[in-house]
Amino acid sequence: MKIALFGKLFNESFTESFKLMFEEFSRHQVEIDIYQPFYDFLIRDINFKPPVNNYFSGYHDLDKDVDFVFSIGGDGTFLEAVTIVRDAGIPIVGINSGRLGFMADIAQDEIPQALADIFAGNYSIEERSLLKLESSKNGLFSEFNYALNEFTVHKTDTASMITIHTYLNNEYLNSYWADGLIISTPTGSTAYSLSAGGPILIPNTQNFIISPISPHNLTVRPIVVPNHHEITLRVEGRSETYLASLDSRSCTFESSIELKIKKSDFQIKVLKLRSHSFYATLRNKLMWGVDKRN
Repeated sequence: MKIALFGKLFNESFTESFKLMFEEFSRHQVEIDIYQPFYDFLIRDINFKPPVNNYFSGYHDLDKDVDFVFSIGGDGTFLEAVTIVRDAGIPIVGINSGRLGFMADIAQDEIPQALADIFAGNYSIEERSLLKLESSKNGLFSEFNYALNEFTVHKTDTASMITIHTYLNNEYLNSYWADGLIISTPTGSTAYSLSAGGPILIPNTQNFIISPISPHNLTVRPIVVPNHHEITLRVEGRSETYLASLDSRSCTFESSIELKIKKSDFQIKVLKLRSHSFYATLRNKLMWGVDKRN
């Protein structure tokens, strides 16, 4: 087996579990490529020099023949791993070095059994849809104009709301007078969209969620639309520029730019242990049933 190891940093409490992972990798003769900045962190901050074969710094020098990309961190790190994997079709394994995550869902105390299951082939591969952003000019996010969680448009100041004129397949839907607007995938339905009052979607649902951020009109609610629809946005307001975000990446754009969001033509593969389920993660992450009255 050959893997690529991606991460940013982690707390000291995760160090022993991380070293245990390498012991298991060595025992199973796993070949390891590692993200160069992560390798530098391990040497500098953890005083650990892991045995590795090669290094990579991005999509272009990632060996596309690796079997898995291990993401070490939380859901934010997992989203960054997506920008490394892109359309390579390599399954991502989410190892959580902190609290329970939706995508980085293998907790620290589960690592020994999780690795045993992976080496035994006791897992499944889920495919997650992404959204693609196209802009009328300037090529926003030209390096990687895709998102696994969501696309968001925000105002850049705190003074006044903005108006987001929204169309579905060129048919007018609504003009949202709000602080911003979120276009979410099913994977992103448990992220920013949820905090804005959006519904939770099962990961393989073929939909997008349009969720306004603090809308002026209380009758304006999130709406679920098929993901084969193309969503067009035109933004106006008192500002000359606005903020666009794809997952954790952001840039500014001018009001003259038209934005189009559609389903991407590739998917991200995610390794899921057979002992895990989305519904159990919902209960644990959102603490459903914690109230003793339930």
